[in-house]
Order: sequence, then structure tokens, then C-alpha cells
Amino acid sequence: MSRTLVIGDIHGAFKALEQILERAEVSPNDTLIFLGDYVDGWGQSPEVLDKLIQLSQTHKCIFMRGNHDDLLLQWLEHKKDNPQWFQHGGEITMKKYEMLDDHYKNQHIKFLKTLKNYFIDTQNRLFIHAGFTNLKGVEHEYFPKMFYWERTLWENALSLNPNLSPNDILYPKRFKIYSEIYIGHTPTTQINQTTPQQKANVWNIDTGAAFKGPLSILDVNTKNFWQSDPVYTLYPHENGRN
Repeated sequence: MSRTLVIGDIHGAFKALEQILERAEVSPNDTLIFLGDYVDGWGQSPEVLDKLIQLSQTHKCIFMRGNHDDLLLQWLEHKKDNPQWFQHGGEITMKKYEMLDDHYKNQHIKFLKTLKNYFIDTQNRLFIHAGFTNLKGVEHEYFPKMFYWERTLWENALSLNPNLSPNDILYPKRFKIYSEIYIGHTPTTQINQTTPQQKANVWNIDTGAAFKGPLSILDVNTKNFWQSDPVYTLYPHENGRN
């Protein structure tokens, strides 16, 4: 039996990634959709990318681009420094990559360049790291960086009156375009939750692995999910992005 499994923001937590793959009993029959932000936060970003490259050779994998992944690519390829990135998890990632040779880094540059801005499956489900702004959908987006930086999609979902009908004139047009939308980027821990959260037809799978939460993997058809231990307990001598 094949499943479609979506994975939230990993943020360098290789040990948590290994846990969820084991706990969900992931097999080569499963399709794995990763929502981005594979790096920064915990100290095993290179190992995470190694694992993803390995998985791409044995499983059907679809990888979204996260803002942290893009920042790492800019630094690896162009030495583009970004103080904000440095302060939000990039420092430990930079230190790890400075210890690696050019051949190793080039393999990761090649992988990071293959990441997708979004993916729409045959059931009109959208998978994207952050969101989009164009009311006609992702294909019409004027600002592609919004795909991995945007937060208003989730904010609108959180603030939407649950009793408002999709036929109501006030119902947000962005929620009508796709049957479901799967995002990461904004941790559910901001609303004091550590499990995948659904608001309107938006599913947020970022359960705060970069902070005090676990890493999550969810079956998009059944909505069953599996989680790692709280990631900070797996890295007791690190601070993550706290």
C-alpha cells in the first residue's frame, strides 16, 4: 500500500528525521513530500541534506524550497552574508559547512538548486513552504519569494470565522483555489500547539522542531501523523533557534 506523506520543517534535526521515518514505517512505496527548511537551528544540517539526497534515490520524493534553504544556497554559492540568517540558525550551519571540502559542498549546492517552489498533486492539493499572495493561485504569483517567506496565508486561516461559508462573499479567495493547502514556515507552537493544525483547508505541518516542538510527518489521505521526541531533548547541548 502506498501513502503520500508530508514532512514539516526539519531545521538540521537529523536525529528527529530518522525517528519519524522509523515511527511512520516509511517504505519505498510511499511518496514523501518535504515542505522545506531542512537546515539551520540544530547542528546536523549537512547530515539532513545527505539523508534527503539518499532518500531521493530510493523513494519518490518531492522537495519544497524553504527560506532557510535559499539563504544557505546563497551563502554556499556566492558567500552572500546575511546577518539576520546568522542570528536565526545560520551560524551553526555556517560553522558546519566551513569544515567541509568543496566537493561535498558542491553536492549540496546541486541538491538545493533542484528544490521546488510548490507542488500541486492530481487531487488539486497544494504543497508549499510558506504561502502565496495572488488571488488566482500560485501560477500567477508576481513575487516568487513569497512561496518561501509569506505568512499571511496562515494568519488569515487562523483568523477566519469557522462558521463562514466558502460561498460567502467575505470568504478568502485563496482558500477556494485548492482542495487543501499544506504549509510549514510558521510554527504551530506560536499558537501553543505541537501537532499539525488545520484551519479552513490549510494544514500547517511545522510543529516547532526548530524550537521546543517535535518534527512531524502526516499521511495526507488519512490525516494520521507521527512525531519525533521534542527535538531539543535530542540535542541537549545545543540551543537550536531559541
